[in-house]
Amino acid sequence: MATIDITEAQFAQTIEENEIVFVDFWAAWCGPCRQFAPVYQQVSEKFPDIAFTKVDTEAEQGLAAAAGITSIPTLMAFRDKVLVFSQPGALAASQLEDLVEAVKGIDMEEVHAQIAEQQRSSAQ
Repeated sequence: MATIDITEAQFAQTIEENEIVFVDFWAAWCGPCRQFAPVYQQVSEKFPDIAFTKVDTEAEQGLAAAAGITSIPTLMAFRDKVLVFSQPGALAASQLEDLVEAVKGIDMEEVHAQIAEQQRSSAQ
């Protein structure tokens, strides 16, 4: 699957409708973003079952602010609507492929159990 540009209006729906979503926050003026773009595109084609999305931080400043983006590129990964990875900086293709495999391998039952426990603890 090719990468998909998304807007603030599409963000929540994209997270809701896909099991795994990667989000690349970037800007046209950002050199490292431009270097990372072809790597992101290349890796996206190896994993057609995963949504690889891009958010232009210049056009989508509200979304970038809501996501807490302070440095670009920043890559986020969501699995089952849960943010499981967020890190600024470009990755090499092999690093991104390893990250995709790691996200696919996460035990989401364990993650959901941890979230439920944290919610119980904070409610007390």
